This record gives sequence, structure tokens and C-alpha cells, in this order.
Amino acid sequence: MVQHVLVAPDKFKGSLTAAEVASHVAAGLGVPAVELPVADGGDGTVDAAVASGYSRITIEATGPTGRPVSASYAWHPTGTAVVELAEASGLRRLPGEREPLTATSRGTGDLIADAVRRGAKRVVLGLGGSACTDGGAGLAQALGARFLDAEGNDLPPGGAALKNLDRIDMSGFLDISGVEFVVASDVDNPLLGPHGAAAVYGPQKGATPEDVKTLEAGLARLAALATATHGLMGAVEHDDVPRAMGVAGAPGAGAAGGVGFAALAFLHAEVRPGIDYLLDLLGFDAHAEGARLVITGEGSLDEQTLRGKAPAGVARAAARAGVPVVAVCGRSTLSESDLKAAGIEAAYALTDIEPDPARCMAEAGPLLERLAARIAAERLAEGA
Repeated sequence: MVQHVLVAPDKFKGSLTAAEVASHVAAGLGVPAVELPVADGGDGTVDAAVASGYSRITIEATGPTGRPVSASYAWHPTGTAVVELAEASGLRRLPGEREPLTATSRGTGDLIADAVRRGAKRVVLGLGGSACTDGGAGLAQALGARFLDAEGNDLPPGGAALKNLDRIDMSGFLDISGVEFVVASDVDNPLLGPHGAAAVYGPQKGATPEDVKTLEAGLARLAALATATHGLMGAVEHDDVPRAMGVAGAPGAGAAGGVGFAALAFLHAEVRPGIDYLLDLLGFDAHAEGARLVITGEGSLDEQTLRGKAPAGVARAAARAGVPVVAVCGRSTLSESDLKAAGIEAAYALTDIEPDPARCMAEAGPLLERLAARIAAERLAEGA
């Protein structure tokens, strides 16, 4: 039997999707190859699921500024839906400047609601690239929760408004009984504090130091009210400086501007490591069976790669299957020992054959095919 090569890369951000990377690598190899684009829960997760056989469901959803956007999720006939937060609530959906105080996660809730109404038995929520720091309030609102001020008015969108939160009304919440929710994320930040959603990720979304204080106060108020009214967490300390334990302090609650908190608190989701869970969902082990080589990769192989990004997860899974791994990338800052420690035998970078970064971005596809031909000659030739 002719052994195949499993090509399982993540995207080259700003240049090629994971599916395009896989296609170019496979084209350049000149040997039987199986293409399995992957993602770690962030941008490109829906595309990876669709490339592996899921259907793409596209609906009109609420964008981060409140304007409607066309957004998709992946659907499998077994009742599994893969929802990517970046699709409807991502930074890439902002029409211009970032809006850290008012951006909403409501569109992600729109996608979840559609999947549940379609009959989903399991919803996998990939968190990453969010434009909002609203604690997932917008997501919960899309599912029927009401976040009210002292006069009984619905709060406007965004994390800043949460400081005026007086009551959470869950009476109209969508029936999610019988639906399993899984958060696929490698972010382990809590909701609040110096390592929380506002402090760590707020500045990336355009928040000034004063904005961060405002957002932190809003998230703390959300956590306190959820505690007091729904028994979701442990005790709340002094009213003026509420601090919630339990769900708010759980690893991953701070993911995607606190959307992780809403998933844990209101959807009773389980947090799973992003790339490991998604590889299982995409059937990596079955595709790796009988493979002679796995080729993974992403745009930049660097320190972040070693902290649970897609190539490191692919290398772990391939090691369990006893298959050697090499990586393709735009550039690599990792040493040979770093790569070996991650289970990657070698890295093949576009900059190895084209020193101009601009040309690497513009001509990534043809350059990848040349790299793949080099891999075939060095790794796959008879006697290699």
C-alpha cells in the first residue's frame, strides 16, 4: 500500500487560509497526500471544519458595532455545530476604529441560537480575535437574557454599560437543555484582575488605561450580579468592589473579552484545549493512520507556537501515532532544539528561499509549492 503524507497546517495569517496552505503543499509534494486544514479555535476554525466535511451555514448576525453582518458557522449532520467568535464578533468585523467600550458579542449569540434552533446537540465555540470586552453579555442577550438597569431598561451594548447593571432576567432565555457546549480555547485567564479580560486583552482592542478601569468595573458588576441572582459562583465581597470566585475565577473565563465567562456561566460549557479538541473533532488520528509524514505549519513559528498553537498540537497528536512531523512557515524564530522539544523535526520557511518578506506574503502559494518539493526530495525520496 502506498503511504500518504498528511498535510495539516493552520493559516498563514494575512496571506493564505489553512485550506490554501494545505492545497499548495500537497500540490508541490508530488506524492499521495491527504489535506486536513486545522485551527486552534481562533480565526479560521469554521473554514477548517468546512474543509473537513462540515457544511457552511450563513446567516445575518449582529456585528460588533451593532450593524448586521453575514456570518457563518459549520454544521455536521450528527448535530455538531462549530461556532467561531471571530466570524460575527471579531476585530476584522469592525468597519474602522476599534470600539473597546461599546463592541458587543451579540452576533456570536445569534450564531449559537441558529444552531440550537436547527437541532444542535453539541456546540463547539472557538474563542479568539474578539472585538469586544462585554463579558459575553451580548451573546447572552441574543439567547434571550435581559440585562437591566435600576429603572428596568435594557442596557446598551458593550462592556462599559455593565457598570449600570442592576438585574439579570433569564425568563426568556432560549431552551438549551440537551445541548452540550464546549469552549475550544487555550486562553486560561480569569475574568477579573491583573490577568483578566480587561487588563490583558482590553488594550489590544483599543482600550486606554481609563477604558480598562471602566471595563473592569463593568465585568466585576456582571460577575457580582450573576453570583447574587443565579448562584453561579462563590461569595461576593464588599458591594463597592465586587469580586466573584468560582466561574469568574475559572481558567478561560477571561477569554475573548469575557465571552468565556458567559459560556461557563449561562451555557454551562466545558473548556477544552483548543487545538487538541479540534484535532479530535476533525478526525486527525484516523487521517494519520498509515501516514509516512505529517506536515503542519503556520505563518510564523515562534514562542507562541510552543504555547499550544496549532503546529505544536499537531506534533503532539502525530507523536502519539508514531509519525514524524515537519513544519512549513513564513518565517521561524525557533531554534533546532525548540523545534525538537515541540516534536517537529525541521522547519521549512519561505524566507529560506525568498528573503523579501513582502514577496513571501504576495507569492506565498508558489513558494510553498517549492518548499514542498524540497521536503519531498529530502524526506520522501527512496532511501531518504
